[in-house]
Amino acid sequence: MFLNCKNLSFKYNKSNQYILKNIYFEITDSGFHSLFGPSGAGKSTLAKIIAGEMIQSSGEINYCNINKVIYTYNQEKIPGWYSIKDHYIKVIDQSKINELFQIVKDFGMWECLNSRYEQLSLGQKNRANLIRYLFQDFDLMIMDESLANVDEKTRQEIISIIKQRFTDKSFLYISHNLQEVVKFCKEIYVIRNVHINPQIKMVDGLNLMENCIIDKDMLDARLLEILNA
Repeated sequence: MFLNCKNLSFKYNKSNQYILKNIYFEITDSGFHSLFGPSGAGKSTLAKIIAGEMIQSSGEINYCNINKVIYTYNQEKIPGWYSIKDHYIKVIDQSKINELFQIVKDFGMWECLNSRYEQLSLGQKNRANLIRYLFQDFDLMIMDESLANVDEKTRQEIISIIKQRFTDKSFLYISHNLQEVVKFCKEIYVIRNVHINPQIKMVDGLNLMENCIIDKDMLDARLLEILNA
């Protein structure tokens, strides 16, 4: 399984300013990877290009054994007037329902099953959306601030659960929480100023699970490397 972007560039029509320029980027295995950078650096643009929701200005994207890419983000809404439970039953394969309900419990969403989407808090809405996507067919899921409104402890529990249960899937995690990205991801792809070549620099993450013992010196070294990128 791999995803490979070569010389990928993007600018809006009638603009001379590139947002992404000559990007080289690849994911070669399953697990959690991350796109990291300041607001406006092009993270979401690159994510949407990879997911096929935007077309790059130039360059190429190659997929090997990646047939389905899903892009999720933190402001997406579940449509209609169904309860969360009714929506899940409608869109998720019945053979996965027992596993679905276990994930619902693990994500702290059991008490929300009979509520409508509009009745949920922002953090609950984010979790409800993420759960339905986890039970679709995908090889690579892009999580663009998908857990932005969830408290830190619950967010870290959810990341660890996903890593344990979906070991054969690839995830591209976008978050402004640098320490979290370093702790839980295998590789962090730092997007830099468009005028810097290369625009993306890769830094190894620690790829931990929740409650693992953290080597503070190693964590600090990774954080510093990213901040200096």
